[in-house]
Amino acid sequence: MAIFLKPITKENYDAICDIDVAKHQQDLVACNMYSLVESFFNEGYITRAIYQDRDLVGFFMWVEESAEKTAIWRFMIDEKHQQQGIGSQALALALSEIKQRPTVKTIEICYKPDNPVAKSFCSRYGFVEIGMDKDNEDMLAEIQIT
Repeated sequence: MAIFLKPITKENYDAICDIDVAKHQQDLVACNMYSLVESFFNEGYITRAIYQDRDLVGFFMWVEESAEKTAIWRFMIDEKHQQQGIGSQALALALSEIKQRPTVKTIEICYKPDNPVAKSFCSRYGFVEIGMDKDNEDMLAEIQIT
């Protein structure tokens, strides 16, 4: 099955608001509706729907914090589609798209420090932990692009 990313449009934004992670994961991920509002009112916030063939299965949002740095702020796979390898393929696609910006040198992602699954997942793509965020809530990890 093909995994691909599509921009959020008036045709799919409502469906983005309807997908969700499992209940035990909800404290780990921001609400998609809030993320869409945030992206609408802030420059440099890029949103993508994750599709598996014709089915909407997830959501991404990354922020172009500067010409050299992009941070992945939101990444979720709907609870009905988890544990199928979709997240791995989707992250590879997102990283490829982000790297197309010719000036980007750093890609950052964050996760809860007590989430070993997230740490292992991100490290497979070359993310290296750099320390806690300024609020001391999330672990920051980054990829340096040479």
